[in-house]
Amino acid sequence: MRPQRHVIVFLRVPRLGRVKSRLATGIGPLAALGFYRATSLSLLRLLTRDRRWRCHIAVTPDGVHDRSWPAAAQRLGQGGGDLGRRMARAFERLPAGPALLVGSDIPAVTAHHIWAGFRALGRSDAVFGPALDGGYWLVGFRRRPLPRGSFAGVRWSSRHALADTLASLPRGMRVSLLETLDDVDDAQSYRRWREARGLKTPSSDAPRGAA
Repeated sequence: MRPQRHVIVFLRVPRLGRVKSRLATGIGPLAALGFYRATSLSLLRLLTRDRRWRCHIAVTPDGVHDRSWPAAAQRLGQGGGDLGRRMARAFERLPAGPALLVGSDIPAVTAHHIWAGFRALGRSDAVFGPALDGGYWLVGFRRRPLPRGSFAGVRWSSRHALADTLASLPRGMRVSLLETLDDVDDAQSYRRWREARGLKTPSSDAPRGAA
């Protein structure tokens, strides 16, 4: 029998002032919360109704949940440590089978992107979805446990995040890259996202200090 595929959605409980701090600096905390809540809920609904994989939610703070999240998604706590340690822990807690971890603030992600990640793991040991800012919106591995040192020495929240993560993997490991998507993490990327949808940026969402 083929091992079960797993998708982990990495997210924070949507609370005012606790999510998307860089975005909130540009468009205000209320607008940032609204964006994050809508985007993460849309992604969870999309992933939990697809039977090609099992969906998990890795949440911080541990043990806190949002009533709007689909009940079909299994909950995992992220635990402590930096982003790399928390992601590694989420992978380690899953049953056998190929697994992908995806961020919760990339509105362009579709089921097609997730399936492309699993297809890539059919020929590679690891897969990444690069983001425009130098990070990545998806990471996945064919087998576990993860290679020792994975995610070590990564400069998180910087343009070096993907390059540093690739450098942390063992030499000779086969890696595939997916389509580059935009991580909506600040006012500039938020404006790009709205413009791509044909939406005007509300005056309340304008960057701080704008005329």
